[in-house]
Amino acid sequence: MGRVIKGLVWTGVWIVAILCLAVTIVPRFLDRLYYQGVAGDHFDGARFFNPDGEDTTAPPGGSRSGYLWRQATGNDGRPAWPEQVPVVAAKPAELLPVTTRPARDPAATPMRVTWVGHASVLVQTRGLNILTDPVWSDRAGPFGFGPKRVAAPGIALADLPKIDLILISHNHYDHLDLSTLKMLYDRDRPAIVTSLGNDAILRSAGMQATALDWRQAERVGGATVHVVRNHHWSSRWFVDRNRALWSAFVVELPGGNLFFAGDTGMGDGKWVREAAALGPIRLALIPVGAFRFQPGQMASGAHIGPVDALDVFGRLGASRGLAIHWGTFRLSYEGWATPPRLLTAAKRCIGQSDRRFGAVAIGRPVDIAPMTAPPAPRFDRAAILRCLETGEGNALR
Repeated sequence: MGRVIKGLVWTGVWIVAILCLAVTIVPRFLDRLYYQGVAGDHFDGARFFNPDGEDTTAPPGGSRSGYLWRQATGNDGRPAWPEQVPVVAAKPAELLPVTTRPARDPAATPMRVTWVGHASVLVQTRGLNILTDPVWSDRAGPFGFGPKRVAAPGIALADLPKIDLILISHNHYDHLDLSTLKMLYDRDRPAIVTSLGNDAILRSAGMQATALDWRQAERVGGATVHVVRNHHWSSRWFVDRNRALWSAFVVELPGGNLFFAGDTGMGDGKWVREAAALGPIRLALIPVGAFRFQPGQMASGAHIGPVDALDVFGRLGASRGLAIHWGTFRLSYEGWATPPRLLTAAKRCIGQSDRRFGAVAIGRPVDIAPMTAPPAPRFDRAAILRCLETGEGNALR
């Protein structure tokens, strides 16, 4: 019986691996023209690109086919992840009641945030329920394949309040989940704001969205949604690489702005200043995971790690920050809890003990205090890396 089970497991692994490798050699008919427009500083007339010129489409440490094989088999010495982690999902009574009555003092406008998992976050404020990159599916990939979630969603889909606004950062499966989006769209008819080309994917499933270029904005329910630059790439089938744009967002709200980084590497870092220039940020949602594709790595071209996330938080001048994009889907090499632990260690390296930027438990609603003037950012990347190499960070895989 044991041999039979082992044989079935390896058969499944081979099937997944073959399918993953097949995606890299599929016929060109899987390419898609999601967007057509005039060439500019980040669009060449056919595909989008990062204006600083860095190619983020290939994972470090080898070819894409090799990376897919390692993902399918786990055969690269990666630290073990738990099969499942406990989650106490938020109940409707724990979520912020929606009110349209304006506060006498806009700075006192309530804000409550609940991390659903990965890049999915529910942000609630006066008269507006905002959901970022909603993914409730069990796997992040096409046809039921892809990384399996180890943490259940922090809010059951049926327990979600009515959603007014959905932000979609780009078209990777762990950020654009058509089945989840279709259920929410049919139930609530929310406004969906995304970046250029992603609206074509949504239309194919019967959904309407507003697609904007970087530095464009849309008014939604008393808030202004700015689509802003970040540093990433896009694809659903590899051959359609960079046919649609990726982005971060700044949402202007009473009491201070919301910043959602989406999925991003550091690149030239100028995108941080562009977001900060739109006004004071009350809450910043910043990714800290999927940064390590080989031992010791602290960031990749497409993903910032905890060290650079700390720099982003400081340069945004945000009053509060939430570490996201970790601990839900295994996408890279690092251990399950390494991202938040490394973030804590990095803060210690610069003598920062406050909890303004850190991780929270999936499903646990957190009230965001009114804006406060943040202290002057203190950040020396080289010094932090030296500190981590000789301190507790050195032991974190």
